[in-house]
Amino acid sequence: MPSRRTLRRPVALSAVAACAALAGGLLSVQSASAAGTRIHDIQGRTRISPLAGKQVGDVPGIVTAVRAFGSSRGFWVQDPHPDNDPATSEAVFVFTGKETPAVAVGDALTFSGTVSEYYPGGKDAGGQSVTEITDATWTVDAGKQPLPAPVKLDASTIPAAYAPRAGGKSIEALTLRPAKYALDRLESLEGMRVALSDARVVGPTNTHHELWATATPDHHRTARGGTLYGSYADPNGGRIKVQSLIPPAQAPAPPELRAPEGRPFPVANVGDRLTGTTAGPLDYDNFGGYTVQATELGTLAAHTPAPEVTRKQTADELAVATYNVENLAPDNPRSKFDRLAKGLVHHLAAPDVVALEEVQDDSGAKDDGTVTAGATLKKLTDAVKAAGGPAYAWRSIDPQNDQDGGQPGGNIRVAFLFNPQRVAFTDVKGGDATTPVEVVDDHGRAGLSASPGRIAPADAAWKSSRKPLVGEFALRGKPDRRVFVIANHFNSKGGDQGLDSRFQPPARSSETQRTAQAKLVNGFVKELLAKDPKADVVVAGDLNDYQFSPALKTLTGGGVLTDQVTRLPVAERYSYVYQGNSQVLDHLLTSRALTRTDYDIVHINAEYADQTSDHDPQVLRIKP
Repeated sequence: MPSRRTLRRPVALSAVAACAALAGGLLSVQSASAAGTRIHDIQGRTRISPLAGKQVGDVPGIVTAVRAFGSSRGFWVQDPHPDNDPATSEAVFVFTGKETPAVAVGDALTFSGTVSEYYPGGKDAGGQSVTEITDATWTVDAGKQPLPAPVKLDASTIPAAYAPRAGGKSIEALTLRPAKYALDRLESLEGMRVALSDARVVGPTNTHHELWATATPDHHRTARGGTLYGSYADPNGGRIKVQSLIPPAQAPAPPELRAPEGRPFPVANVGDRLTGTTAGPLDYDNFGGYTVQATELGTLAAHTPAPEVTRKQTADELAVATYNVENLAPDNPRSKFDRLAKGLVHHLAAPDVVALEEVQDDSGAKDDGTVTAGATLKKLTDAVKAAGGPAYAWRSIDPQNDQDGGQPGGNIRVAFLFNPQRVAFTDVKGGDATTPVEVVDDHGRAGLSASPGRIAPADAAWKSSRKPLVGEFALRGKPDRRVFVIANHFNSKGGDQGLDSRFQPPARSSETQRTAQAKLVNGFVKELLAKDPKADVVVAGDLNDYQFSPALKTLTGGGVLTDQVTRLPVAERYSYVYQGNSQVLDHLLTSRALTRTDYDIVHINAEYADQTSDHDPQVLRIKP
């Protein structure tokens, strides 16, 4: 799930402005420059400024931080004389666009301009707005003034409850209750100086020089130092994104986003700490929500556990793994293939069967009609062999061009690797991109009409999404004990509203398709079990959903499958880290007959800044 970035643009989008606009006419900007207007009057007690769309004049404050690079330049101003209302922020961002503002931290000034509401990512994305001043002018009255003390963010200042519920509707008009809800508390501090002390990192540094820390380190702590996302009811309000207002000059970013000099941003992993104080104004964006724009960064103290190594399967165990290899293509750097091979051979102990997700075609992201992936899989299996692993064979079915979603032109698909020295693959001709695999009677036992085959590929549930791949395997030495493995990669969460959305609870529109996909896989497993109630079935893959989601409840419906992640200790239930939440997206599920199982999520990627993939692989050892 690679992240995306767009440049911030000044967009005045406000409820007040929208109501004032006439069809085909222009919004008339009203004046609110009466003497005595303060920043807390601008911010108001809700998420939308009561002065949105109006002009304000001669508003006093002290410059606390300056963004002097990129296309979203400007400065934060905070009133050193706050009111007594905890719902009203005392700071605001003055937006200057591509112009570097001629101000310095510590300047006492008065500013004038238009109050605007800016929605990062656009209003339709569903996120919060940022109150800011556009078309601004200002007068500096004095320099080198003391800054207001930062508000400490910790368990005593951030409520346990996350957000008010509004039946999926907007919470913008609701009066902020910062003592009751974490989302309200953060909104009430918009633009103000805040500080984290000895902050534990819960989301690793990414390529955009961001990390996630927690202000509530004891809340839902994982076994390795992250923050566990265990239910929709608790999105973990202590997560705060950290950026720097002075990123390193050598950053791999567009020139307009680079500063000419600066302290290197810490390269941190989950479990590390930023010792001391990390402080700056509290901003908001659509790639993580509330963000400390750090003018002061704590010192990195590494505490990351080493990447895990699972045990080797025994002679009578069949080891089945799942691994999302994140847009693997022949033109990827050789180092990626070598590191994936090391993960498979060393960290996963060379599983007998591997369900791979996000295997691209032989031309990678080039949209040229290529759908074969033999070159991609050969390059990977060659790397495995060079790393001391088995000579894996593979099975897959090429998709129709540009029909399975993912990176345009990449034609990602699921595929099987298997070690022919340990397992036999039962090849049954007839599987292709459009022909559905059927359960057949094979001398009184369950069999497949095609192996490998795809489940209901023409069904609308798989539109622009990967189709599941079914294959029949047998452990060498037990040829009569067949194991059916179903490799999956359900549709992504693209289009869902963020946890920090202004709509609460946020809409999870993508969930509908995954639930329909789960119903089809569940139905196929039921057909296998109807032919043979003792059939050994393993459902594997990146299901892009949580163990508590409707999709997983549908997939396990009727008790036909057990989600192995639910058998782990709670603090170990995660395979992916997103915006500081350690969560489950990848799964291995088993049919009722598979009672002797040993399951392990092998943490080698998701918690680390230096990742081979954004997913952790997992392995299941069974005794058929």
